[in-house]
Amino acid sequence: MKNVVLASTSTLYGESYLSYLLPVIKELFSGVDEVIFIPYARPGGISMDDYTARVSEAFAAAGIKVKGLHTFEAPVKAIMEGKAFFTGGGNTFLLVKELHDLQLMDVLREEVERGKPYLGTSAGSNIGGINMQTTNDMPIVYPSSFKTMGLVPFNLNPHYLDPIPELPHMGETRETRIREFLVQQDIPVVGLREGSWIRVKGDAVTLEGSVPARIFRRGKEAYEVAAGQPLTF
Repeated sequence: MKNVVLASTSTLYGESYLSYLLPVIKELFSGVDEVIFIPYARPGGISMDDYTARVSEAFAAAGIKVKGLHTFEAPVKAIMEGKAFFTGGGNTFLLVKELHDLQLMDVLREEVERGKPYLGTSAGSNIGGINMQTTNDMPIVYPSSFKTMGLVPFNLNPHYLDPIPELPHMGETRETRIREFLVQQDIPVVGLREGSWIRVKGDAVTLEGSVPARIFRRGKEAYEVAAGQPLTF
């Protein structure tokens, strides 16, 4: 049974790293003493060691140890033998390139589908969708494939921002970009605002958190789903 959390962001404004997700982390990883952290997205270009140290400090509050996947000599074997996983935010193009280059994307998907707990934030949530093509990130590298894990039957747009009516001169919006995507691909997109996350338990997929999500589908008007409601297509 899949046991997954896909969060829009790791850090809410004015709060410390992962603090708002601490109760979620405790519930998701209940009974797990060590999580493998996948640091390849490297936010701001920080080193994977520094990124892992930041995560270790946050997870210590939940009594959980963290080991960076980059420290294993055989990362495929590490994923197969690992108990649980967390993929943090950063650049989705870089993350997806590394996962494909190291032949980890399908292995990670298989282990998560077997029931191993998985937490993603931002870029780490993008890879839970069907493909990464609704990310907000710059294409700083070229992945061999845009295909991701498909843990949910839709794509995500983390950090989704609404248009600001009083600032019409701001130009292009997230909604504009998502509608462009839907012309090319008939895949639902969940605009995941900060403060919200997607909870997957088996076949049940629900929106959790403090704010609604905006749903986009080809040929339909965008609509809202409130926190606590199922995400069904």
